[in-house]
Amino acid sequence: MVKVLMYSTAVCPYCVRAEQLLLRKGVKDIEKVRVDLKPELREEMMQKTGRRSVPQIYIGTTHVGGFDELFSLDQQGGLDALLAS
Repeated sequence: MVKVLMYSTAVCPYCVRAEQLLLRKGVKDIEKVRVDLKPELREEMMQKTGRRSVPQIYIGTTHVGGFDELFSLDQQGGLDALLAS
């Protein structure tokens, strides 16, 4: 299965929901980058994604976006294919 990277914080309910959705899809390992612990990591995230909010999710080299985009991708049937690539 492809690598999943998620920029997150400790108290983000959307991060929790994104992680739960990915786990239900069979993702066993999510690399979490806690931007609340190191401000320079939030800067890195903002440079890469152009966004300030969390979660910011990468599946492989594809920037999916936040939870809303992840959920929408799943509803449209595209998440399984992306995870399998």
